[in-house]
Amino acid sequence: MDILDILISASFWTAAIRIASPLIFAALGELICERAGVLNLGIEGIMVVGAFAGWLTVYLGGGLWFGVCVAMLAGMAFGLLHGVLCVPFGLSQHVVGLGITLLATSLTYYCYRLALPEVTSPPKIAAFQPWEVPLLSDLPLVGPALFSQTPLTYLAFVLVVVVSVVLYRTPLGLALRAAGENPAAVEAQGLSVSAIRIGAVMAGSGLMAVGGAFLTMSAFNSFFFEMVNGRGWICIALVVFGSWRPGKTLLGAVLFAAFDALQVRLQQTPLGAGIPYQYFLMAPYILSILALVVMSRRAQVPAALMVPFNKGER
Repeated sequence: MDILDILISASFWTAAIRIASPLIFAALGELICERAGVLNLGIEGIMVVGAFAGWLTVYLGGGLWFGVCVAMLAGMAFGLLHGVLCVPFGLSQHVVGLGITLLATSLTYYCYRLALPEVTSPPKIAAFQPWEVPLLSDLPLVGPALFSQTPLTYLAFVLVVVVSVVLYRTPLGLALRAAGENPAAVEAQGLSVSAIRIGAVMAGSGLMAVGGAFLTMSAFNSFFFEMVNGRGWICIALVVFGSWRPGKTLLGAVLFAAFDALQVRLQQTPLGAGIPYQYFLMAPYILSILALVVMSRRAQVPAALMVPFNKGER
């Protein structure tokens, strides 16, 4: 009964949607990269950079939306580095991605200490506040969960639709998907596979950084280094769970967020009194792994994912 009461409460689903929002941004970014044939393991570090860049911009006097733009540009810069190393030079995407994560997190720590050398606790900023959609926010259960969120959450759901339309209804999306399936066919049409892949990695990395910025500018109002806390790796799994489709990836993000919100509330029930809290903390990951195993058996991986392509090859 405790679980049922939790699942039918508006506060639970409001929290689940809020937890899912940064995952949606970052998972969409990873999906774009992988659809073009590039695995981006730098996602964890790029989210840290985005979280720091957006927060620092607002702390220094910039507007909230300007901070989001700065975070996106910072992510795109690391995406450019990742794309250049992996696409024209053909370096290992696994090694480059891990290197980007290490570089991004270390550079963020250095910049934080350089900008705030004597600060012991992270300063706070005025973050995005929830915006209630008139009439819709008054609906039972659905209203508070979907229509009483911050603007970045609304943007995340809008981007799911935008990415779906671009991928499946535009020539650009067709070229991007072809670069991840059959790059030789893209070259035969007179298009540059390298340009498409690098552009996709830059765009995807920008979305990853916005996912990180959500944490400091919408979920919290300050920056600390442990705040990303493995969300980047979860997003890589969500792309596989969603079979490289934006709609299914959104479903996976909400599902994982619901597991996470549920374990927090279960710890406060009589059920959680006699069980060590570590079991609750690992429950969302165990359930996500099980769901990933089930869904990935039917997933069709992009044929040219992680396959280098040199101009003129067949």
